[in-house]
Amino acid sequence: MEHAESFSFAFTFTDPEGVDIYVYRRLPVRRTPIRGIVQIAHGMAETAARYARFAEKLAAAGFAVYANDHRGHGRTAGKPDNIGYLGKDGFNRMADNVSQLTEILEEAHPELPIFLFGHSMGSFVTQKVMYTHPEPYAGIVLSGSNGKRGPELHIGKRIARWEAARKGDRHRSELMNNLSFGGFNRAFRPNRTDFDWLSSDEAEVDAYIADPYCGGVFTSGFFRDFLYGLADIHRPDNMRRIPRGLPVLLVAGDRDPVGRFGKGVLSLAAAYRKLGMAHIDCRLYPGGRHELLNETNREEVMRDIIDWIEKRLPVSGR
Repeated sequence: MEHAESFSFAFTFTDPEGVDIYVYRRLPVRRTPIRGIVQIAHGMAETAARYARFAEKLAAAGFAVYANDHRGHGRTAGKPDNIGYLGKDGFNRMADNVSQLTEILEEAHPELPIFLFGHSMGSFVTQKVMYTHPEPYAGIVLSGSNGKRGPELHIGKRIARWEAARKGDRHRSELMNNLSFGGFNRAFRPNRTDFDWLSSDEAEVDAYIADPYCGGVFTSGFFRDFLYGLADIHRPDNMRRIPRGLPVLLVAGDRDPVGRFGKGVLSLAAAYRKLGMAHIDCRLYPGGRHELLNETNREEVMRDIIDWIEKRLPVSGR
């Protein structure tokens, strides 16, 4: 593949159900040897395009970066009206698409190590890939993630299943949206916007709100499949399938409500260590909210992630 100079749409691939998945790519500048691949799985109600700044930093360090817009998101959704509907079994299909892209990257760069970075919803998709198709990865980075939920998850599953059965999979669920995210802003009162919990950088929050592909209300079918997926990824029999030698870095802000202000992230790290996984690192950033890559200390965060990845390169690639 030729070297590129921006993080932009590069190609599509078609999944087994006939959905065209759009992929962004950023390569190091010409004549810079590619040291490895970083594949990004973005979060809910956003797009791969929002990772341009991170992709630029990675490319400057010699990494090729690829990120697909998930089903029901960004270019893959096609237009803003389609945002939030992923089709049947959406959570598992997202995980399959991530693995399918990895297979494409293995074929294109057979000699290079691949690292998978997942943020928020993408981190939960990544947690599934960690036990379904972990073999290609030299390391995993989970950003803005969380561990096993309590009884509220099972209540949410029942409500989402009931609403989808009653109103249809395409119904935009204000109910589930409020149940899932309604309390996230409480820790940041007085609130300037509905999305203060994303970042303490007001300009980044405003850019998210202004993007027609970000922040929409998702469908009942999405919430049903997503919540069932969250329950599935932390079943003991599935977690035991994760390779013990797989390196994992967890990064989160200690003010991130998704990770229960750090408690859920620490719990997930502890669960991995209890499995016998020997290479688990966890970093909580004081004052950081949900989107660390868009936080005021983002330069520090990006540098830490890249340093971690570089330490896991084969000796010849360091």
